Amino acid sequence: MKVAFVAFQGEAMCFAHVLLNALDMAEKGHEVKVIFEGAATKQIAELSDASKPFAQLYAQVKEKGLVAAVCKACAAKMKSLDAAQAQDLPISAAMSGHPPLAEYVEAGYQIITL
Repeated sequence: MKVAFVAFQGEAMCFAHVLLNALDMAEKGHEVKVIFEGAATKQIAELSDASKPFAQLYAQVKEKGLVAAVCKACAAKMKSLDAAQAQDLPISAAMSGHPPLAEYVEAGYQIITL
């Protein structure tokens, strides 16, 4: 199965569920992509601090190469674009500043938003 998790929620507990599910599904052999949109983009800067809750989960998702896109418009609005660029995360702005989900649907991914 191919799954694209789109993280919209900026609250850490909600964001942690994206990370947990992405790691779980990847470990079970599924093809997984994580896309940061909306308020979730603020977690990019927050979780780069290893002392923060869920920072280890975030590091694992990055290490496994599961991050497919960070919304450029939202990251700029949430003041985390510099952090995303410093972490070499893929920035996407192809759809009026946002990542186009159509490309994932067309590639056979099931979209899950959290």
